[in-house]
Amino acid sequence: MGASTGDPARTAAVAADVIADDAEALAVAAALADGFRAGASRRDSERALPHEEVDRLSASGLLAVTVPAEYGGADVRQETLAEIFRLLASADAGLAQIPQSHFVYVNVLRRQGTPRQRAFFFGEVLAGRRFGNAQSEAGTKHVQDIRTRLERLPDGTYVLTGVKHYATGALFADWIPVLARAADDRLHVAFVPRGAAGVTVVDDWDGMGQRTTASGTVRLDAVSVPADRVLPHHLTFEGPQLHGAVAQLLHAAIDAGIAAGALSEAVEFVRTKSRPWFESGFETAAEDPLLIQRFGELAVQVRATEALLGVAAREVDTARADLTDATAAEASVAVAAAKAHAAATAVEVSSALFEVAGTRSALNSLNLHRHWRDARTHTLHDPARWKIQHIGRYVLNGTPPPRHGLL
Repeated sequence: MGASTGDPARTAAVAADVIADDAEALAVAAALADGFRAGASRRDSERALPHEEVDRLSASGLLAVTVPAEYGGADVRQETLAEIFRLLASADAGLAQIPQSHFVYVNVLRRQGTPRQRAFFFGEVLAGRRFGNAQSEAGTKHVQDIRTRLERLPDGTYVLTGVKHYATGALFADWIPVLARAADDRLHVAFVPRGAAGVTVVDDWDGMGQRTTASGTVRLDAVSVPADRVLPHHLTFEGPQLHGAVAQLLHAAIDAGIAAGALSEAVEFVRTKSRPWFESGFETAAEDPLLIQRFGELAVQVRATEALLGVAAREVDTARADLTDATAAEASVAVAAAKAHAAATAVEVSSALFEVAGTRSALNSLNLHRHWRDARTHTLHDPARWKIQHIGRYVLNGTPPPRHGLL
């Protein structure tokens, strides 16, 4: 595995700090969020991809906080990781989404990697290198219909061929984990350097929201993959698993962050820029009892989402400590509840921003609509209606949720 470090296609690592524990991780995340907030609106309006900001994220050591302690990482709680994402998303939702897959694939390595693979790739993460993703495909029957092929050659190496879409993080990545099917049609993950021969990352993402995630296309044209960079992802779903719960927890945290950021911006706007409605009889908009009522309602929604997020994260932590069918089911259902609530809250609060702030808030130059565009775009990742179905079946009939990566 050590020979992999000589790949000419790989980028130079960002010199990264090593974070010691949960408290330090949260402090670093809060400081980074404060710094990222100032330029978030400009980056969105200009679609200025946050290369410098992503490098700062790497250098901070945050991307390595889930590396297990035996490999030199802080191995923070999932409750801490969710809060890191919520803080980052409250400042810049697009920037927060970029490393989501990075942490998902750190988790894949943790569960399915060999000791040698874990030692190598966790070392890469501690050195500041980043994972992207190449999972989803367009034009297939459904989201689980993966047609990218991983062909094993007589010498034991593989050849990877396919086209991936919505590849968030790939443009910023050092390594791109690719979801593919082998000859037996089972799912595997192949880790390929972003600049490897046959890999093309196309910046063609043109979504109305999450504009700076660069969630474009990855083309894989007969990419050579050594055997020691391939993991049997299908094994993840053959027993109790938290793969889906961890991935969805981070998406829920991003939605919670969008809601918090929109509410904060609405508060600032009404306090400093809004005029009172003439019938209210008050000197400032912030004294209007109808506005006060609406802000109270929105705050309750945001607080409820944050509470559900915390409960879900703690359930995942509990299940990680004692993984059984029962604990995995509880964690998945708790995360599904948090994700469904967070998605609705993000859309509602980012829309209500205009309701409470008034006509001037609709000026395109203010770019306040980025919160709604981000919420509406990110919450389309997977339908909340199916999460509600699984929750209902579990509560009413005791039916455990299915084992897949979206729950």
